[in-house]
Amino acid sequence: MAIPEAQLETWSHQGSITQSSSTYATVKNALEEVGSAYHDKNYKVFLQGSYGNDTNIYSESDVDVVIQLDSTFYYDIDDLPQNQKEAFQNSLTNATYSWAQFKNDVLTHLSSKYPSAISSGEKAIKISASGNRRSADVIAAAQFRRYYKFNSPSDQNYNEGICFFNSNGFRIANYPQQHSKNSTAKHQATNSWFKPIVRIFKNMRSKLVADGIIKNDIAPSYYIEGLLYNVPNDKFGKSYADTFVNAINWIDSADKTKFVCANEQYYLLRKDVLVCWGPDNADEFIKSIINLWNNW
Repeated sequence: MAIPEAQLETWSHQGSITQSSSTYATVKNALEEVGSAYHDKNYKVFLQGSYGNDTNIYSESDVDVVIQLDSTFYYDIDDLPQNQKEAFQNSLTNATYSWAQFKNDVLTHLSSKYPSAISSGEKAIKISASGNRRSADVIAAAQFRRYYKFNSPSDQNYNEGICFFNSNGFRIANYPQQHSKNSTAKHQATNSWFKPIVRIFKNMRSKLVADGIIKNDIAPSYYIEGLLYNVPNDKFGKSYADTFVNAINWIDSADKTKFVCANEQYYLLRKDVLVCWGPDNADEFIKSIINLWNNW
């Protein structure tokens, strides 16, 4: 028996907006205070993740905030021909303020603002919830550039993202601004069906986790958005039930090795790649939501 349209309609709704907006404003104000050790550096603060992309559901609590250092940038020049790599290296000047220093300064500042509420995780600085403030994950990142051309500082081309290093020292580069821009374009191209369907898939994941069918870390929200980003626009529309069936049938039969992340900078499904979804986890999630639909 299929999941009723009324249930899908409930699942399509966006979660808390007011409280998450207030939390973001509070954390942003704290990060931008003049008294921090990094206040004289060039940086910006912005929202990313489910709240930033309007795909949050009621069961989600963390607000994801990025503070991006622009005084220093990291880079990838692997796609440049050798002569352009040499031109780039010859133009490069060494940074005087590293990402590691920046993260430490951010951690120190947040610890002074939220005593006993701060912990440093694998990727983010975590601020625990208190009163009306939701929990928040703050990623201290540096500007990241993936170069596609470099003849000189006045003749260059690159995609800008963010990067940071996990606790094992591995660099993780991502493109939250492109993800947000492309997701909004997809939403508009599907006549506003894309984001509600993402929320439906995420609520289905939450039910599967609550029922003990899958583990909590099998299907992160970021990858669910990427999965549905690959579905052709003509599969969205008419009703939530029709859209779910059309989307999941297309996903199940498609060549998933060609799927891209919503930022269009990486493939979505690759094994043992930090910025990609493990194919086994994706297959388990897809199989599980099909079973949930068929056995409602």
